[in-house]
Amino acid sequence: MDAQGLAGALRDAMTKADEPLAAAARVSEAAMHCLAAVSAIDAEIFVLWLADVALAQKLGWKAPIPLLATGIAHPALRRGPHGRRPRPADGDWSNALASAYALAAGEAIDLAGALSRQTQRLFDAAPKLRAKRAERIIELLLADDCVTPARAANRAKLSDRGARRLFDRLTELGAVRELSGRSSFRLYGL
Repeated sequence: MDAQGLAGALRDAMTKADEPLAAAARVSEAAMHCLAAVSAIDAEIFVLWLADVALAQKLGWKAPIPLLATGIAHPALRRGPHGRRPRPADGDWSNALASAYALAAGEAIDLAGALSRQTQRLFDAAPKLRAKRAERIIELLLADDCVTPARAANRAKLSDRGARRLFDRLTELGAVRELSGRSSFRLYGL
Protein backbone atom coordinates (compact mmCIF):
# COMPACT_ATOMS: atom_id res chain seq x y z
CA MET A 1 0.00 0.00 0.00
CA ASP A 2 1.27 3.45 -0.92
CA ALA A 3 0.53 5.48 2.22
CA GLN A 4 1.87 8.73 0.75
CA GLY A 5 -0.26 8.31 -2.38
CA LEU A 6 -3.31 7.56 -0.25
CA ALA A 7 -2.75 10.64 1.92
CA GLY A 8 -2.35 12.84 -1.18
CA ALA A 9 -5.50 11.42 -2.78
CA LEU A 10 -7.47 12.03 0.40
CA ARG A 11 -6.22 15.62 0.67
CA ASP A 12 -7.20 16.26 -2.96
CA ALA A 13 -10.63 14.74 -2.43
CA MET A 14 -11.24 16.88 0.66
CA THR A 15 -10.21 20.13 -1.04
CA LYS A 16 -12.28 19.47 -4.17
CA ALA A 17 -15.51 18.81 -2.25
CA ASP A 18 -17.45 21.77 -0.89
CA GLU A 19 -20.24 19.85 0.84
CA PRO A 20 -19.83 17.27 3.63
CA LEU A 21 -21.60 14.44 1.78
CA ALA A 22 -19.60 15.12 -1.37
CA ALA A 23 -16.40 15.03 0.68
CA ALA A 24 -17.36 11.69 2.22
CA ALA A 25 -18.18 10.24 -1.22
CA ARG A 26 -15.00 11.54 -2.86
CA VAL A 27 -12.76 10.42 -0.02
CA SER A 28 -14.26 6.94 0.01
CA GLU A 29 -13.99 6.59 -3.78
CA ALA A 30 -10.39 7.86 -3.82
CA ALA A 31 -9.38 5.61 -0.94
CA MET A 32 -10.97 2.56 -2.54
CA HIS A 33 -9.01 3.24 -5.72
CA CYS A 34 -5.74 3.62 -3.77
CA LEU A 35 -6.38 0.45 -1.77
CA ALA A 36 -6.90 -1.84 -4.76
CA ALA A 37 -4.02 -4.06 -3.61
CA VAL A 38 -5.53 -4.56 -0.12
CA SER A 39 -8.12 -7.28 0.50
CA ALA A 40 -11.57 -6.01 -0.49
CA ILE A 41 -13.20 -6.37 2.93
CA ASP A 42 -10.32 -4.69 4.78
CA ALA A 43 -10.22 -1.88 2.26
CA GLU A 44 -13.96 -1.34 2.45
CA ILE A 45 -14.03 -1.18 6.25
CA PHE A 46 -11.21 1.36 6.21
CA VAL A 47 -12.92 3.36 3.45
CA LEU A 48 -16.21 3.56 5.38
CA TRP A 49 -14.29 4.86 8.38
CA LEU A 50 -12.49 7.42 6.21
CA ALA A 51 -15.84 8.64 4.85
CA ASP A 52 -17.07 9.20 8.41
CA VAL A 53 -13.86 11.08 9.20
CA ALA A 54 -14.29 13.28 6.12
CA LEU A 55 -17.90 14.05 7.03
CA ALA A 56 -16.90 14.94 10.59
CA GLN A 57 -14.12 17.24 9.39
CA LYS A 58 -16.35 19.06 6.91
CA LEU A 59 -19.05 19.51 9.57
CA GLY A 60 -16.52 20.69 12.17
CA TRP A 61 -17.19 17.87 14.63
CA LYS A 62 -14.61 17.14 17.32
CA ALA A 63 -14.63 13.42 16.52
CA PRO A 64 -16.08 11.21 13.80
CA ILE A 65 -19.16 9.11 14.50
CA PRO A 66 -19.40 5.71 12.78
CA LEU A 67 -22.59 6.45 10.87
CA LEU A 68 -21.78 5.09 7.43
CA ALA A 69 -20.42 1.78 8.65
CA THR A 70 -23.66 1.13 10.54
CA GLY A 71 -26.02 2.56 7.92
CA ILE A 72 -24.64 1.08 4.71
CA ALA A 73 -25.86 -2.44 5.54
CA HIS A 74 -29.47 -1.29 6.07
CA PRO A 75 -31.89 -3.58 4.20
CA ALA A 76 -33.56 -0.59 2.50
CA LEU A 77 -30.34 0.11 0.59
CA ARG A 78 -29.96 -3.39 -0.85
CA ARG A 79 -30.55 -3.67 -4.57
CA GLY A 80 -30.38 -6.03 -7.46
CA PRO A 81 -31.64 -9.60 -7.67
CA HIS A 82 -29.31 -10.82 -4.90
CA GLY A 83 -29.88 -7.92 -2.51
CA ARG A 84 -26.34 -6.60 -2.78
CA ARG A 85 -25.44 -3.71 -0.53
CA PRO A 86 -23.88 -0.57 -2.02
CA ARG A 87 -20.11 -0.39 -2.34
CA PRO A 88 -17.74 2.57 -2.85
CA ALA A 89 -16.86 1.39 -6.36
CA ASP A 90 -20.53 1.54 -7.53
CA GLY A 91 -21.55 4.21 -10.02
CA ASP A 92 -24.28 5.60 -7.77
CA TRP A 93 -22.18 5.48 -4.60
CA SER A 94 -22.83 9.13 -3.68
CA ASN A 95 -26.61 8.54 -3.64
CA ALA A 96 -26.25 5.36 -1.63
CA LEU A 97 -23.90 7.13 0.77
CA ALA A 98 -26.39 9.97 1.31
CA SER A 99 -29.21 7.47 1.90
CA ALA A 100 -27.08 5.49 4.35
CA TYR A 101 -26.20 8.64 6.28
CA ALA A 102 -29.88 9.65 6.42
CA LEU A 103 -30.89 6.23 7.76
CA ALA A 104 -28.02 6.13 10.25
CA ALA A 105 -28.74 9.67 11.48
CA GLY A 106 -32.39 8.78 12.03
CA GLU A 107 -31.42 5.70 14.01
CA ALA A 108 -28.88 7.73 16.02
CA ILE A 109 -31.55 10.28 16.92
CA ASP A 110 -33.93 7.52 18.00
CA LEU A 111 -31.19 5.92 20.10
CA ALA A 112 -30.31 9.27 21.70
CA GLY A 113 -33.95 9.81 22.62
CA ALA A 114 -34.24 6.34 24.14
CA LEU A 115 -31.03 6.82 26.15
CA SER A 116 -32.24 10.21 27.34
CA ARG A 117 -35.52 8.73 28.58
CA GLN A 118 -33.73 5.85 30.28
CA THR A 119 -31.28 8.27 31.91
CA GLN A 120 -34.21 10.27 33.26
CA ARG A 121 -35.70 7.06 34.73
CA LEU A 122 -32.37 6.41 36.43
CA PHE A 123 -32.32 9.93 37.91
CA ASP A 124 -35.95 9.54 39.03
CA ALA A 125 -35.07 6.25 40.77
CA ALA A 126 -32.04 7.68 42.59
CA PRO A 127 -33.98 9.17 45.55
CA LYS A 128 -35.68 5.80 46.14
CA LEU A 129 -32.37 4.02 46.74
CA ARG A 130 -31.19 3.48 50.30
CA ALA A 131 -27.63 2.34 49.61
CA LYS A 132 -25.10 4.88 50.83
CA ARG A 133 -22.96 4.69 47.70
CA ALA A 134 -25.76 4.46 45.13
CA GLU A 135 -24.70 7.72 43.50
CA ARG A 136 -21.34 6.16 42.54
CA ILE A 137 -23.12 3.25 40.84
CA ILE A 138 -25.37 5.68 38.99
CA GLU A 139 -22.25 7.48 37.76
CA LEU A 140 -20.82 4.15 36.57
CA LEU A 141 -24.03 3.33 34.70
CA LEU A 142 -23.96 6.72 32.99
CA ALA A 143 -20.29 6.40 32.05
CA ASP A 144 -20.29 2.85 30.62
CA ASP A 145 -22.43 0.76 28.31
CA CYS A 146 -22.77 -1.96 30.92
CA VAL A 147 -21.67 -2.61 34.49
CA THR A 148 -21.29 -5.81 36.49
CA PRO A 149 -22.36 -5.84 40.15
CA ALA A 150 -18.86 -7.00 41.11
CA ARG A 151 -17.24 -4.02 39.40
CA ALA A 152 -19.82 -1.68 40.89
CA ALA A 153 -19.20 -3.13 44.36
CA ASN A 154 -15.47 -2.61 43.94
CA ARG A 155 -15.78 0.98 42.71
CA ALA A 156 -18.51 2.03 45.15
CA LYS A 157 -17.02 0.19 48.14
CA LEU A 158 -20.15 -1.95 48.62
CA SER A 159 -20.40 -5.63 49.40
CA ASP A 160 -21.08 -7.91 46.44
CA ARG A 161 -24.47 -8.75 47.91
CA GLY A 162 -25.28 -5.08 48.43
CA ALA A 163 -24.41 -4.26 44.84
CA ARG A 164 -26.53 -7.16 43.51
CA ARG A 165 -29.46 -6.01 45.63
CA LEU A 166 -29.04 -2.44 44.39
CA PHE A 167 -29.10 -3.61 40.77
CA ASP A 168 -32.18 -5.74 41.51
CA ARG A 169 -33.87 -2.65 42.95
CA LEU A 170 -32.88 -0.53 39.94
CA THR A 171 -34.28 -3.22 37.65
CA GLU A 172 -37.56 -3.29 39.61
CA LEU A 173 -37.84 0.48 39.24
CA GLY A 174 -37.23 0.23 35.48
CA ALA A 175 -34.10 2.35 35.74
CA VAL A 176 -31.73 -0.28 34.30
CA ARG A 177 -31.98 -3.44 32.26
CA GLU A 178 -30.24 -6.74 32.74
CA LEU A 179 -28.40 -7.18 29.44
CA SER A 180 -26.84 -10.64 29.57
CA GLY A 181 -29.93 -12.81 30.16
CA ARG A 182 -27.92 -15.01 32.52
CA SER A 183 -28.50 -16.05 36.12
CA SER A 184 -24.85 -15.39 37.04
CA PHE A 185 -22.30 -12.84 35.88
CA ARG A 186 -24.99 -10.40 34.95
CA LEU A 187 -24.48 -7.17 33.05
CA TYR A 188 -26.64 -4.11 33.65
CA GLY A 189 -27.06 -0.97 31.59
CA LEU A 190 -29.44 1.70 30.45
